[in-house]
Amino acid sequence: MLDNTLAKIRRFIPTKLFHFFQPAYHYSLALAAALWYSFPSRHIKVIGVTGTKGKSSTTEILNAILEEAGYRTAVSNTIRHKIGDESFDNLYKMSMPGRFFVQRLIRKAVKAKCDYVILEMTSQGTLLYRHKFLHLDAFVFTNLSPEHIDSHGSFENYAAAKAKIACEMIHSKKAQRTIIVNGDDKEAGRFLTCEADKKMTYSAKDVEPYEILKQGITFTFGGKEHGRKVASPLSGLFNLYNILAAANAARSQGVNDDTIARAITKFTGIKGRVERIEAGQKFTVIVDYAHTPDSLEKLYQVFETSSIIAILGGTGGGRDNWKRKEMGRLADRYCDDIILTDEDPYDEDPKKIVADVAAGITEIQPTIIMDRREAIREAIRRAGTNPDGTPREDGGAGIAILITGKGTDPYIMGPNNTKTPWGDSQIAHEELHAFLARK
Repeated sequence: MLDNTLAKIRRFIPTKLFHFFQPAYHYSLALAAALWYSFPSRHIKVIGVTGTKGKSSTTEILNAILEEAGYRTAVSNTIRHKIGDESFDNLYKMSMPGRFFVQRLIRKAVKAKCDYVILEMTSQGTLLYRHKFLHLDAFVFTNLSPEHIDSHGSFENYAAAKAKIACEMIHSKKAQRTIIVNGDDKEAGRFLTCEADKKMTYSAKDVEPYEILKQGITFTFGGKEHGRKVASPLSGLFNLYNILAAANAARSQGVNDDTIARAITKFTGIKGRVERIEAGQKFTVIVDYAHTPDSLEKLYQVFETSSIIAILGGTGGGRDNWKRKEMGRLADRYCDDIILTDEDPYDEDPKKIVADVAAGITEIQPTIIMDRREAIREAIRRAGTNPDGTPREDGGAGIAILITGKGTDPYIMGPNNTKTPWGDSQIAHEELHAFLARK
């Protein structure tokens, strides 16, 4: 593969010289990939989704709506890659893989006679010019909050990198280019200034009255006067926004409200995104990707009426150190019990990461269990038994274990990019079954 060959050549280039030519290098790779696969995005409808949170969820909800409308789809997001009826897990630890991968996926989607490709697009992808030569029919912006500050240098640079994806639509060869923007987000304006044939905004006010419950969402779809009541099994205000983003993207493609409402009602959830782990236990076990203070707080708020046991790491080592203490502070505020554990330390000392998180915890005495499986096992034990080891009479009803930070991540990343195969959902299932078997 040309991408790998160029990457090997790069190793022999002096660092200062490489940084000088870096923009040209990445642009050349993007152009080479598009040329190699004959600019496939010109021959299929492509919808890009970006934002700090909700990208994967929005792509999956939009995929469900388009499939309900009878379209054949391809998807690339943090969770998986899909072409028609074939789907495989994303094992790359990248939400937006390399240029050759994306162009190849789109070419395969064209050959498979797909109608749409739905792409999760990232700010870090723009640093590597992965957004170039992708001819979008529609672009969706979900929200913006601080993340990847170490990579971009500042929040302003991070936000500008996101906006570049929208403004790249000026180069799209598509006849009807549409930008769909979360009008409730304070950064909406910078996306709406980008050139497009059509611009749409969405707001939670559009679906009032709505109700957010632990077990789902109900909202009024189509306006207060003539709208219909729609129920979704997804949880949280953030998922209402994800639904609105996907619904309006589908509307931009001519999908009618009846089809959209039907798909939303049928859509039961997303792996690693407020994913409920069930094994017959009375207490709640949730696996979620929440890896920023904002997303963590929104998840805690969904389960605010429960007694929360948090399994918390500090997300990836060597980056975004600023958020660790804040994540500890949020756990201290919302949770009743906190277990700090390993997540993805990379080349950083995992105990140092945990200590940074613990610095934000002042009211609760956290338990530190560096082995992530043991941490999950201990949380399950605490939820199902009293402090003296006897089973809880109610089985732990009213308790929620929230396992955050990794979602569907397939590995725990260690020093020198070592990978330990992992799956929070699978481990939680295994430990739940083992706990229930011991009762």
